[in-house]
Amino acid sequence: MSMKRNPLTLIIGLLLIIVFGLLLFVFQVRQSQVAVVTTFGNPTRPITQPGAYLKWPWPIQKVWWFDRRVQNFEDRLTEGLTQDSFNLLTSVYVGWRISDPAAFFPRFAGSANPIGAAESLLDQWLGTAKTAVVGRHPLADFLSTTDNGASFVAIEKEILAAIQSQLLTNNFGLQIEFLGFKRVQLPESVSQQVFDRMTSERKVLAARFQYEGEAEAQRIRSTAERRAAELLADAQGQATKIKGEGEAEAAKSLKVFEQNPELASFIFRLSALENSLKERSTLIFDQHTPPFDLFQGVSTNQLMK
Repeated sequence: MSMKRNPLTLIIGLLLIIVFGLLLFVFQVRQSQVAVVTTFGNPTRPITQPGAYLKWPWPIQKVWWFDRRVQNFEDRLTEGLTQDSFNLLTSVYVGWRISDPAAFFPRFAGSANPIGAAESLLDQWLGTAKTAVVGRHPLADFLSTTDNGASFVAIEKEILAAIQSQLLTNNFGLQIEFLGFKRVQLPESVSQQVFDRMTSERKVLAARFQYEGEAEAQRIRSTAERRAAELLADAQGQATKIKGEGEAEAAKSLKVFEQNPELASFIFRLSALENSLKERSTLIFDQHTPPFDLFQGVSTNQLMK
């Protein structure tokens, strides 16, 4: 009976040795992790890709795992002075991740909560960056609705650039993925003052627009009046020219009529009669009244023809 148990015991023992050996010499890095292998306490091998890896057993080597996913946190509400001397309370939300575990390890691995320690440092840097950026902008850049939020986005980018510059200089293995304002508010002590100032600025703006509109309207009226005067002057010039040409022609005819007054009288009466008979009509007239005296001596049959 003992002979039958010995092979089974050996197999089980061998399997336990293999498992124990794997636990000592093999470790796994998951998709959501990065790791650092230390040799006698010093970081010697960063690992950023998931999979199974070999190592020497402790105390020669030890593996430290960190979460590689994007971490989200909101910094504390801080107060800063705008360019036009208004106190402004701001808070931002930040998405960050570990980009270089070898650089991250020496700075934060000694903390009980490395992620919390990294966020505490980012919180300090954000407070300084926000104070500097807010001081470069007037309050209107944070409250304006006339530029579709372009100034607001530009301020967020300035804060992001300031934090990225800090990370690049210190090389703590952190990378900011996104940043934006979470809260922007005024202290209660200055709210009414700000509203009064905004009202005053809007009134000034409205007055300026009204003045510019009136100036434009006056310019349009002046242009129209000048154009009308030019057209009137041109028409009067044309009329004067035509009148002069007519008087010149009349003067030529007058010389002819002065030489033969009877011909002139006949032509005038004939013209008047022609104007009377432009349309088909029946006339009752006195043959002794000009210009109908031209019909004196003309019979009725001749008139009917």
